[in-house]
Amino acid sequence: MENAGNENFTRQLEAWIQDHLLPHTYKVAKGEYLTQTGEVENHIYYLVKGAVKVAILASGEERILDFWFAPSFFSSYTSFIQRTPSKVYIQTLDKCEIAHIEYEAVQQGYQSSLFFNQVGRVMAERLFMLKTKREIDFLTKTAEERYAELLNASPEIIQKVPVHQIARYLGIHPESLSRIRKKLFS
Repeated sequence: MENAGNENFTRQLEAWIQDHLLPHTYKVAKGEYLTQTGEVENHIYYLVKGAVKVAILASGEERILDFWFAPSFFSSYTSFIQRTPSKVYIQTLDKCEIAHIEYEAVQQGYQSSLFFNQVGRVMAERLFMLKTKREIDFLTKTAEERYAELLNASPEIIQKVPVHQIARYLGIHPESLSRIRKKLFS
């Protein structure tokens, strides 16, 4: 019975995206910043086509926290929720087609719609589970295991993301990733 509820919710969400977001998409060039470090995030984005990275500068070095591939929602979520300056930046990795929902519209939706509240809760739960899994993986898996899992979960990463950025995401040097790739693909 719970699966039927999930399927119904998924259908409702897909219909909502079709009706409310897709008619308002816009194109963004490769390398554009959607969110800058230090600015308050005012949008929840929906990625229709393309890929983006979420990163932070630490000691002058880029650290990549996430990659998002279409179709998916993404944001500098902590900044969005807390209304504080973003500690991360979001940058397109290729030409993207994007829609977004403004902060005020999200708040209105929470006030007036059970469905919108469900969407917010499900998104927050999924984000929490992804972040928890990433933390556990960093503590319990080797870089090789994390890379193999990343390829399995997101095969498009090879086409859309330069190797040095994948290495940053995995928390290793590009040379180490080259050795891992050579070992896996030989």
